[in-house]
Amino acid sequence: MEGLKLVDVPRALPLLSAAFGTRHRRRPPATSSCSLRSFPGCCCLEYASAAGRTYFWVPSSHICNSKSQKKIIFSVRSSIEPVTQEMLGGIPKDYSMSGDEIRHRFLNFYASRGHKILPSASLVPDDPTVLLTIAGMLQFKPIFLGKEPRRVPCATTAQRCIRTNDVENVGQTSRHHTFFEMLGNFSFGDYFKKEAIVWAWELTTKEFGLPPDRLWISVFKDDDEAFSLWHNEVGVPKERIKRMGEDDNFWTSGVTGPCGPCSEIYYDFHPERGYSDANLDDDSRFIEFYNLVFMQYNKKEDGSLEPLKQKNIDTGMGLERMARILQKVPNNYETDLIFPIIEKAANLAKNSYAKADNVTKTNLKIIGDHMRAVVYLISDGVFPSNIGRGYVVRRLIRRVVRIGRLLGIKGNGQGDVEGAFLPVLAETVIELSTHIDPDLKSRMTHVLDELRREELRFVQTLERGEKLLDQFLSNALSNEGENGNRPCLSGKDVFLLYDTYGFPIEITAEVAEERGVSIDMEGFDIEMENQRRQSQAAHNVVKLSVGNELELAKSVPDTEFLGYDMLSASAIVKGLLVNGDPAAHVSEGSDVEIMLNRTPFYAESGGQIGDNGYLYCIGDENKKQKAIVEIKDVQKSLGNIFVHKGTIKEGTLEVGLEVDAAVDAKLRQRAKVHHTATHLLQAALKSVIGKETSQAGSLVAFDRLRFDFNFHRPLAEHEIMEIEVLINQWISDATQLQTKVMPLSDAKQAGAIAMFGEKYGEQVRVVEVPGVSMELCGGTHVSNTLEIRGFKIISEQGIASGIRRIEAVAGEAFIEYVTARDNHMRHLCSILKVSMLKYILYQRMVCC
Repeated sequence: MEGLKLVDVPRALPLLSAAFGTRHRRRPPATSSCSLRSFPGCCCLEYASAAGRTYFWVPSSHICNSKSQKKIIFSVRSSIEPVTQEMLGGIPKDYSMSGDEIRHRFLNFYASRGHKILPSASLVPDDPTVLLTIAGMLQFKPIFLGKEPRRVPCATTAQRCIRTNDVENVGQTSRHHTFFEMLGNFSFGDYFKKEAIVWAWELTTKEFGLPPDRLWISVFKDDDEAFSLWHNEVGVPKERIKRMGEDDNFWTSGVTGPCGPCSEIYYDFHPERGYSDANLDDDSRFIEFYNLVFMQYNKKEDGSLEPLKQKNIDTGMGLERMARILQKVPNNYETDLIFPIIEKAANLAKNSYAKADNVTKTNLKIIGDHMRAVVYLISDGVFPSNIGRGYVVRRLIRRVVRIGRLLGIKGNGQGDVEGAFLPVLAETVIELSTHIDPDLKSRMTHVLDELRREELRFVQTLERGEKLLDQFLSNALSNEGENGNRPCLSGKDVFLLYDTYGFPIEITAEVAEERGVSIDMEGFDIEMENQRRQSQAAHNVVKLSVGNELELAKSVPDTEFLGYDMLSASAIVKGLLVNGDPAAHVSEGSDVEIMLNRTPFYAESGGQIGDNGYLYCIGDENKKQKAIVEIKDVQKSLGNIFVHKGTIKEGTLEVGLEVDAAVDAKLRQRAKVHHTATHLLQAALKSVIGKETSQAGSLVAFDRLRFDFNFHRPLAEHEIMEIEVLINQWISDATQLQTKVMPLSDAKQAGAIAMFGEKYGEQVRVVEVPGVSMELCGGTHVSNTLEIRGFKIISEQGIASGIRRIEAVAGEAFIEYVTARDNHMRHLCSILKVSMLKYILYQRMVCC
């Protein structure tokens, strides 16, 4: 066996029984576990119990690979020798605690203390203030804001995160990443500072076994309570507790909103340097691996702090950083979380990481980091494009391709010089994904195909860049005599080659030097800094305030949605906004945003647009109408507040008045028809072109539906016809829809399709067309497929790399479309003096 792996070995228990003189026939005690770690030529068996840990060497000859069980098991029950910790220390890289085990222990530690283990949220957040999920607390933001009730008093997660504001530092430092996992424990008004500090210390020193004398603490300069807890309760010497300022140890979400001091735990790699002049910012000596945020204040507009009624805990432990410490490696990249990817890249480049120079090692680290990011982003439904999240994926992919070519990887690195090497590396990422995202393997084919297409397309772009570089150099040389200066390539041209065509700056400089041309590095740095500033300004801070809406939300409750069962209802006006500012009353002719305590109006979500309709306010005197408001759109804000956008047609609307809310029933029916037809379309696509295709976006409107899906080529005419026939058959089957609310885990187990990037609670709504489709969906739907009447695809086209779009009509819109087309044909036949019958027969002949 090669490499270093962690596998469960339940079949090894009889072997342990013999060693310890005990009998474990079926399973170990709840407080014990065993695992196998393989090294070249031998393996180490670890038995962990309440009494401690014991290690045994096992020769590789006594281990076999059971393909049927898909795990490594023992083939003999003898020849084991105890192993000491000193012997383990002799292994070059100490993988005695894997990244998977660190994650497992963290979650179980807090689960045993009453925390609910919750799954990682998608990398695509349900939050307009951030582009990608950048922190473990992001999925709990509505709870911290007080806009959603807590489902549990405290929780623990292993959250996948993406940050790109420090992308240039990846590989250059020991700790920067674009993709990383943040282990966190959270309290929503349950426990606070004392428990957070005591448990963090217990986890770090007892569960993970870090030497207490190597741990340093930072606290906010004015947080005497935290200082006292660390010193008096935990026992950390005062010399190893540093008071730091707001920039380092006071967490804020923005200009206003929840905030509080924080405390960080640092590991000391060089305790021999002593306490004198110790600087926690010294990366060569310290690494911060655990941050505890004590969210105890609300920051007001004047900068003053008022205590929060509900104090919260938000923590984050960097998994890669903890793995680096426990595995005793010089940087995060050489942990078992990333290093197998690096080794694979080195093999493809016919190189050795151990023997490589520093520049090569840096490039290999970048590949290892970026490959994790792009694989998980694509798996979560983010595809390469030139805007938004898609640009993040495209930029990282191009960086890997550039670096791979720089390292000498040709083709797929396995003999096919025209092939792609990203899918080969992605396979290694997916092999390591079992405990991060078990569902990733089911999306493997889709991820690999997308990477292959993007790489091969970019290789062609690189080749065009080479031609452009030659042109730039020729232009520079032609101006050699001007001003008597050496010919120079402008910074803008160098940046264009780098950013648009993916040309490495090193290659540009080398080729230019060979032609006797210098490059304007200062101008290049200016262009790069401009891009970096724009990137950092876009969505890299979690904001917990939304201006006037947040202030209004303090007095406005969540909206009760009644629209599944009724299209009209009475309600109370709870808030009004005009041009974003709160108002007590609004008069005729004004555009207004209205918050009600309850509503039958559907708010735009899940691709379905908001309802239209009217609000009627009845006056007290003689029951005359006091106001009429036309509602043109409904949106959700701050969790679950429905914002009804409309115009005052008559009278004056005031906060506190009772209104009759009435949805336009005809438009609602059109939306229902198109939403159910969208579910049928997805089922038909999976049936006709393959189950690996998945939804990438949708629009459910009154006049049409739009469905974006992942696929690498245009649909053939016969495929479009087959999809239409299948859907219309399902419509004519007159199937009654079934709608249920159930736990998310039960819905997934039943096979319900979830939309990647959508946020789901523990209880979800499942819409099923029995025998055809089952999806998690909060939208409105028909009761019976027969209500759809008919379905027709209007267009199918590509909108981005690997993403196709279908536009279609159903129900009344289908009738209108067919009638309009029929009228056009009749008019055309009249002009050409051709009978409709002949035209129809001709059409059938052509189709056949």
